[in-house]
Amino acid sequence: MSEFFKNAIAIKGDFLPATLETIYMVFFTSIFAGIVGLALGIVLVTTKEGGILENKVLNSILDKFINLLRAVPFIIILAVVAPLTSAIVGTRIGATAAIVPLFFGAFPFYAKQVESALSSIDKGLIEAAVSMGDSPFNVITRVYLREGLQNLVRVSALTMISLIGLSAMAGAIGAQDLGKLAIATGYNRFQDDVVIVSMVLILILVYFVQGISNLAIKKLER
Repeated sequence: MSEFFKNAIAIKGDFLPATLETIYMVFFTSIFAGIVGLALGIVLVTTKEGGILENKVLNSILDKFINLLRAVPFIIILAVVAPLTSAIVGTRIGATAAIVPLFFGAFPFYAKQVESALSSIDKGLIEAAVSMGDSPFNVITRVYLREGLQNLVRVSALTMISLIGLSAMAGAIGAQDLGKLAIATGYNRFQDDVVIVSMVLILILVYFVQGISNLAIKKLER
């Protein structure tokens, strides 16, 4: 076994920094994309036909804009937003620079997930809140967000898992994450053991996120 993993053992000191860099990118992207995606998802739900803030024009424009961003392959987003990345963080390469394209790759996905999660709420609860004179803000915070909290936790975990996958491509712009380790060091040098170890570490991150999500959902159910 040690013979098979000799390459991974030789660079064992590289796996922890690569893992931490992956966590760094996913964590901060999740915060920024989560805030924007949640806001846009709420707007999509409340402005659609029959919504508490019905606005068909705004809803149509926003929906088309989000779908357009979702249709662009992430590897293309890396290149397209490079000038913006440089303007924001002062460089186009590295883990911090990767957060910008990761943000553009994640928030449209999360916005649609939020829309789907909140659309499943019983319309009777919303109608009851409106009939009692609650303001749109109160309906959003007391009905949409409270009743849809379990689904929001579920789609948030799904988005973070998707982000872990997207972050593996950040090596294309110089991030020294697990994806870069798996491809540049493992695949390109025919070191299959490095690829396997990198994949296992990525899977551990995925299962960690999923596990935290499951625990949170169970607590909310109680």
